[in-house]
Amino acid sequence: MANGTAVVDSKNASSAERSQDWDLSALYASFDDPKFHSDLTAVQAQVAEFRDAYRGKVAALAHDKPEAIAQALTKLEAIYRTVDYLYSYPSLVFAADTADTAAQQAMDKMQKALTAVQNELLFFELELQGLDAETIAALQTHPSLSDYGHYLHNIGKFAPYRLDETVEQVRNQDNLTGRRAFIQLHSEHSSQQTYEPVTTPDGTVAKTQAELSALMFQENREVREKAYKSQHQVMETHNSLYAYILSAIAQDHATENRLRGYESTLAKQLLGDEVPPEVFWAVINGTKDRVDLWQKYYRLKGEAMGEKIRSCDIYAPWDTDPAPIPYDEGVDTLLDALKRFDDVYAGRAIEFFTQNLVDARVRPTKRGGAFCAYSPGKKSFLLLSYTNDYSSLFTLAHEMGHGLHFDWIDAKQSYLNSNPPMILAEVASTFNELLLLDYLLEKETDLDAQKALLTRQIEDQLNLLFRQSTISCLESAIHEKAAEGRLDTSFVNEAWTGLYQELCGDAVELLPDHQYDWSRIGHIFFKPFYCYQYTASNIVSLACYQQYKKQGRDFIPGYLELLAAGGSENQIDALRKYVGVDLADPQTIADALAYVDGLMQRLEAAL
Repeated sequence: MANGTAVVDSKNASSAERSQDWDLSALYASFDDPKFHSDLTAVQAQVAEFRDAYRGKVAALAHDKPEAIAQALTKLEAIYRTVDYLYSYPSLVFAADTADTAAQQAMDKMQKALTAVQNELLFFELELQGLDAETIAALQTHPSLSDYGHYLHNIGKFAPYRLDETVEQVRNQDNLTGRRAFIQLHSEHSSQQTYEPVTTPDGTVAKTQAELSALMFQENREVREKAYKSQHQVMETHNSLYAYILSAIAQDHATENRLRGYESTLAKQLLGDEVPPEVFWAVINGTKDRVDLWQKYYRLKGEAMGEKIRSCDIYAPWDTDPAPIPYDEGVDTLLDALKRFDDVYAGRAIEFFTQNLVDARVRPTKRGGAFCAYSPGKKSFLLLSYTNDYSSLFTLAHEMGHGLHFDWIDAKQSYLNSNPPMILAEVASTFNELLLLDYLLEKETDLDAQKALLTRQIEDQLNLLFRQSTISCLESAIHEKAAEGRLDTSFVNEAWTGLYQELCGDAVELLPDHQYDWSRIGHIFFKPFYCYQYTASNIVSLACYQQYKKQGRDFIPGYLELLAAGGSENQIDALRKYVGVDLADPQTIADALAYVDGLMQRLEAAL
């Protein structure tokens, strides 16, 4: 079905062979690997050669010899692939252990070297952006450039916002000690904090951020509160620092907007995200109008638990904790769920474990959260902290969805078409979670376990549909304020508290510590207005899953074509074309919310 990949039995990835530490040798063997250094030398030479061959000549080639532009793009993609490997390797080593000074030094060195490379290549896109609309349109339709039509379209749409090459180079250089440095500071500082340990009734001691976060799913009310306070105490201690970092980042965006002529940070991000403003506001307002679903659920949960839900109880189990699910058992369960969807799809997933591409081990100095890192032309690498619970299993399913998505992209797209817009980028991850949920609900015969799975899925859906859109509302306030001047701690704390209170109503008691909670949301630091895309993508994923449930296996070819499209097409058009989903249609949003309401009704019936 998908590129002829052989199917592998999931049991071939046996527990005895499985590691929770990834093997990055597909990139480089170590920092002493001669190839790590020779690749940098080679790419610098290739950049110099490329600059000599094309600088100042793009316009003439575009008019007289379009096939030469195609050749240049092929060379550029080869350079970018190597650049990607050179930066990915130290950043992945660092993510697995933020105390690794060698990794940090290598990452800093590569960042500086590759910024210089980027500056040398800036001219090419700037010269393309300098072409008139008629020439850009002619390039898009030229046979030699047929694979780059959408890339050229995106080049053209940013043309009004380009700066002179020298200014662009200065902006890139300034980023090393400016916005990018502040983003790195937040990441490093937050990942290296120590927390007040919390001991569970069975004597287990949690002291890392991942372990404390896992305790938010603990049955014991006192343990949840202690774990919550342990994390938020750190946030409170560094509240002023994190607000200063966020203010510096937001004001830098405001400076860039003025330089380039963007109306706002939101307008800039939507242009890059390929999301029309009307779709953004439809998602934000569509979810804001249905906060009754959030409040209905947490009232129901509070009644079932016999106590009002506090902000530290959001993820509390209703009755008892689900049984632990060790890593190997969790992996086998996920693979079985994916195999039921499609053998080839599951076969690709197995390769992540047989090739040791997953880093799941809990470490005190490991970067928080989870991610999938894609290196075009190679497999992706998945990072998470697996804590032997269903929350970790669903995180693994989510990141595996990203990895499989990139697998399909890699088989069909070249580098410049390999990065899907964010809404498409999150479809496979959430779809994977829905596949896992259905499999577990059918497999599990214990009613309490079924209820635990249902409540977990409902709470995940509420998070994606309502909490993420609330974060975007916070960002809207932050960037509007930053356009006027510096933010202070009270502004961010009060804005976050006010928005969350609107979401929760009287259904959830917000503890005073919650005002600091925004500082752990990494996305608001490294990419503004990232979180609404989780909401939009979740709506799309639910729509795709509803189509799959109706159509069965007939749905799969179109879905895999959607994944394989990567960044080669407009995402709104691709959704309509391959899976018949229209995000601009209010009914699509209403249907997603109805799905969640249906889960709640199913839960109520089980009580």
